[in-house]
Amino acid sequence: MQHRSVLVTGGFGQVGSYICEALVRSNAKVTVLDNLSSNGIIEMPGVNFIRGDIRNPTIVRQMVKDADAIVHCAAQIYIAASIVDPIFDAENNIIGTLNLLNAAREANVERFVYFSSAATYGDPIRLPVDESHPQNPLSPYGVSKLSGEKYALAYSAVYGIPATVIRPFNIYSPRQNPSNPYSGVISKFIDRTSQGLSPVIFGDGTATRDFVSVHDVVDMVLLLLKKNSAVGKAFNCGTGKATSVGDLAHTIIDLYGYTNVKPEMQADRPGDIKYSYADISRAKELLGYLPKVGLTEGLREIIEAKMSSRG
Repeated sequence: MQHRSVLVTGGFGQVGSYICEALVRSNAKVTVLDNLSSNGIIEMPGVNFIRGDIRNPTIVRQMVKDADAIVHCAAQIYIAASIVDPIFDAENNIIGTLNLLNAAREANVERFVYFSSAATYGDPIRLPVDESHPQNPLSPYGVSKLSGEKYALAYSAVYGIPATVIRPFNIYSPRQNPSNPYSGVISKFIDRTSQGLSPVIFGDGTATRDFVSVHDVVDMVLLLLKKNSAVGKAFNCGTGKATSVGDLAHTIIDLYGYTNVKPEMQADRPGDIKYSYADISRAKELLGYLPKVGLTEGLREIIEAKMSSRG
C-alpha cells in the first residue's frame, strides 16, 4: 500500500526526521507536527511543517483530516523526566496519543503506526525478549508507552483503525545529542572517546543491550505502513543480537584507534536492567524485516558524521 499523504508527529526528532526523509524519497506527501521540544532538525526539504502539540485536540484534528497514514513518534521520551513529572509524561504519551487516535477514527486513516518502546517489558524474565513477554514497565514512561500501545491496538480492534505498534530496543544514529543528559550510552561513549577520555561503564560491563541503527528502524516503519499483516499487532524492532556494554566501549575505542584509552568502571546504577535483547522472528516472518546495519558499521557512521561536523 502506497500512502499518498503521511503525517509524522515528532518528525523533527532523532527518529522522526529519518522517517520523513525516507518518505519524501518514496514520493509521499509528508507533513510534520512537532512542538520543537527536541531541539532537532527544524527544516527539511519536501516536508510541510506545522508547529503544534499533540495535546491540543483541535490542532490534531486539523492535521489528521487530510492524512492517509500517521506515524506517531511524538512523545515525552525520557525515563528520568517521567519519574520527576509523571503527569506531564502521561499528558504527552497517553492523552496526546488518544487525541491522534480519535482524529484518525474520524478521518478513516489507512494506517496508524504507534511508536512504543522496549521499556514496556521492564526487567526481562527470559531472553531473547519476544512480543508475548510479560510487560511490567519499571517507570512512568514505560507505563505511558504501554498504555498508548494498548489504546492503539484497542482502537484497531474496536473501531477498525488499521493500527500497528513498533517496539524499538536501543536506537542509535548520528543525530543523537550527547549533550542531552538523557542521551543513550552510544553517544555518551563516543563523545568521551572522541576527546581521548575513558568511556564510563556503570557495573562490570557485562550488561547487554540490542543496539539497532535508525536506518533499520526506518525500514521497519516503511514495512508497517505497507504490509496488511502488520495491522492489530506489535513488533519488536532490534537486531536480535546482544552486545555487552564492555564490548561496545572497546569497539568504539578501537574505531578511534586508541591504544592507551581504557573504559572507566563505576558502581552499578540502581534500577538499570542487566540483560536485554530482542527476538525479531515475528517481524521477519510477517513483515520480511531484516536488519541490515551491523553495529561496527553504524558506529563508524556516527564517528564520521561527528568528525565532518567539526570540519
